[in-house]
Amino acid sequence: MPATIPANNTTICNRAGLIGMIMLLLAGTVAATPRAELLSEAFISGTVKSSQGPEAGVWVIAETGELQTPFTKIVVTDDSGNFTLPQLPDATYEVWVRGYGLVDSKPVDARPGDHSLQLTAVTAPNPQAAAEIYPPDYWLSLLEPPATDQFPGTGPQGNGIAAAMQNQSMWLNNLKSNCHLCHQLGNKVTRNLDHMAQLKFKTPEEAWDYRTQLGVRGSSMYAAFNGFGRESAMRIFADWTNRIQAGEVPPAPSRPTGIERNLVLTLWDWGVPTSYMHDEITTDKNDPSVNAYGPVYAVSSGHGKLTILDPILNNTHELLIPTRDDPRNVSSRFPPPAQPSNFYGNEHLWGLEHPSDPHNPMMDRKGRVWMTSKIRQDQPGWCKEGSTNKYASYYPLTFSNRQASYYDPATGEFTLIDTCFATHHLQFDTDADQTVYFNELLGPIIGWINTRQFDLSRDEQTAQGWCPQVLDTNGDGRISKPWNKAGAAIDPKLDTEVRYNLYSIIPSPADDSVWGATESYPGYIVRLERGANPPETCVAEAYKVPEPGFDPRGIDIDSHGLVWSALAGSSHLASFDRDKCRTLKGPKTLGGGHCDAGWTFYKTDGPVLKGTDVPADFHYYGWVDQHNVSGLGRDTPFATGSNSDSLLALDPKTGKWTRLRVPYPLGFFHRGMDGRIDDPAAGWKGRGLWANYGTHLMWHVEGGKGTRGKIIHFQIRPDPLAR
Repeated sequence: MPATIPANNTTICNRAGLIGMIMLLLAGTVAATPRAELLSEAFISGTVKSSQGPEAGVWVIAETGELQTPFTKIVVTDDSGNFTLPQLPDATYEVWVRGYGLVDSKPVDARPGDHSLQLTAVTAPNPQAAAEIYPPDYWLSLLEPPATDQFPGTGPQGNGIAAAMQNQSMWLNNLKSNCHLCHQLGNKVTRNLDHMAQLKFKTPEEAWDYRTQLGVRGSSMYAAFNGFGRESAMRIFADWTNRIQAGEVPPAPSRPTGIERNLVLTLWDWGVPTSYMHDEITTDKNDPSVNAYGPVYAVSSGHGKLTILDPILNNTHELLIPTRDDPRNVSSRFPPPAQPSNFYGNEHLWGLEHPSDPHNPMMDRKGRVWMTSKIRQDQPGWCKEGSTNKYASYYPLTFSNRQASYYDPATGEFTLIDTCFATHHLQFDTDADQTVYFNELLGPIIGWINTRQFDLSRDEQTAQGWCPQVLDTNGDGRISKPWNKAGAAIDPKLDTEVRYNLYSIIPSPADDSVWGATESYPGYIVRLERGANPPETCVAEAYKVPEPGFDPRGIDIDSHGLVWSALAGSSHLASFDRDKCRTLKGPKTLGGGHCDAGWTFYKTDGPVLKGTDVPADFHYYGWVDQHNVSGLGRDTPFATGSNSDSLLALDPKTGKWTRLRVPYPLGFFHRGMDGRIDDPAAGWKGRGLWANYGTHLMWHVEGGKGTRGKIIHFQIRPDPLAR
């Protein structure tokens, strides 16, 4: 049974319940008026012109601080430079223009009802001024990785490249999977050394050596830099910033065209200046009408909080996520700074306030917000060897860094659920049990909770299960113990365990399988079927990513069971069709290279790193629009263009990309996304995509130290002037 929250956490839970009740009472005061009717239909419209004439494909930005939280609306001008800013709450807005080839215009004040606003765009005086607003992948494209003939690396006594770097793809994989993991590369903070000038380093190489040891992520950056070969990396990155300081600029991006001009962006501030809000959620992935017009949620990992925005009332607040153990006895994964940050010194920004360390939220059919979060310190005995639990008896587990929890908006209460397996990302199945699956980032387990069973019994032990990844390599159609242990000598008569630490997870709506992706170079996707009597009937399959792809992170699936994975390293969106596989079991499946025919690759169309054909973008995750929330078509696959300030939608039939760019504030580093249908009868106004600024370091975002996080609503209207 889930344990009662200890007395020292009672205040936390009562406070959460109190806030929940207040929100319910506030909602009750407007119950007679549907929430949708509280949205304003007022708008501002006008024209943008420069000395060159009407400016097409530039952004018009309206922002105000007069609401309960700062609010921004962004649209794109049409072919004649006309614009319409729709659905503006009553306030005074500063309205201004940003666009490629321009410098930002001076803001003018306007209010909803101003329909003839004339905005003057300012042409950039030189390429350097124009490039200030280019997305970070354009700036990063100036970085020149070691040439292919420099591999394999020969270490400190040779060419300085780490001997573990066997080829250029492995070097790029380290760049993407480690350096990009926390923040953008190529934003203003990272592409110059200006903020370190006071330290008076003798050379740029010394500055780079020092800057990769700073602040809350110093130890991680130090390890990643060492992975390149430290001396070599210092030269490469110093060369990059030296050339930029000398005036080198990347080629100009294209302005939005076609359907990209129909985009409406709405942004709200939330969180605090040091928030690390990993992901947001607005609805149930399998039924995007859940929580219509309701609050938006994010987990603030560094502060152990659930961040909540009401997009109708334009207000935001946070709730502390409790732990089952006394939080003073629960360790944090966030170490103190290795070297003092240039922005926050030795301040220990994360983990001290509360150690629950939530990572990823998802919503169930009841509108409850499920999270991966840490609820206790030590692994209970029922998870370990010698336990009578059938899963622990089959595959005992000794460690779990996070467990599970959920927040119920109807009651304002948190429920904590212990899990033997570690949790990272989570996804709900379409089955009657509404099973929620979890991947283990630090282990080879696929785990799950039967939420229907848990709701009935409140027994966390019997509601959960897990399976290792065991391949049917002897080809007899079943998994039987003993099997070949991972890394041990192979007996061809036995099945074989593999141990891929999955980064992401997704159940299939087309059958009873669940899929995961692992970054183990060059990357694999894993399929698991639980069978009728898990764990004994669990059977896994593994498929290696073939060239030219590498580094799958995000994984999703369309309504027909076609798997999609965002390849962070090679900057592809890749599909995998298992129906094209001729071999599904037997000894040929061991290496994972038995179904290259199942893969199809679509390279994103951004600028490439100097001397390579690999885009400088980074795709933290991927998402498939199974329900046509975006309006771009059912089952449209998306890659998160986390280093390009964009959501990237692919048309697989043509291979063409639609780029939904966030031009302000610069620094839109998103990790996930989702889409909600608020009213299927309301056209574009009743649906939209959602994502948030999920960078570790909010002070990298335009505006600098003190800037708060943003949540963004993406809507695609039928034309640039629709209101």
